[in-house]
Amino acid sequence: MEAKICGVKDELTLRYILNHSNAPRFIGFIINYKKSKRFIELKKLNKLLSINKRSSKYVAVLVKPSNDFLEKIKDLNFDYYQLYDVDPERTKEIKTKYKIKIITAITVSNKEDVEKYKNYLEISDIILFDSAGYHKSENFDHSLLKDIPNSLKKMIAGNIQIEDIPNFKNSDYIIDISGALEDDRGKKDIKKIDKFLNTVHNINS
Repeated sequence: MEAKICGVKDELTLRYILNHSNAPRFIGFIINYKKSKRFIELKKLNKLLSINKRSSKYVAVLVKPSNDFLEKIKDLNFDYYQLYDVDPERTKEIKTKYKIKIITAITVSNKEDVEKYKNYLEISDIILFDSAGYHKSENFDHSLLKDIPNSLKKMIAGNIQIEDIPNFKNSDYIIDISGALEDDRGKKDIKKIDKFLNTVHNINS
């Protein structure tokens, strides 16, 4: 099991995560979806991305990105582009042009949605199964994923709470959490981050 913390917006939180003894494999930044309370503008983003990521990977979370926007970020310190609402042909175009690893986000409402991952197998490095709520931290029925092959490199999101994590113990998921690590004001909570990272570590141990 690996961890991803998404929606990081400030330097203090980022440095805490990076310096944690059980730092996550992935850290996500929401950079072109202004509806999200976790959206971060490019000027501020540049400062964060200059911080040594150590053993973690930086992920640009992108919703249907335009060519103009992709050109703006092409030289930034990202390891992955996480793509929402991007069809397979466009995904391949982005991956080829920018020589970047791809996390394809499949938004799940039913079993038919889950099957869409098969269209991205040859062009995605990781498949993320998320709720249709995007920035709203909505749930979806994770049991819909029970037939996904173990061999698939996969990530799971959708309003997962820290106490839910043991349920995924034997499924080799990368656990992607954002809202569950925030306080009532929507700001990342250091204590919750610590608990999340230690929970994943202890399961692996």
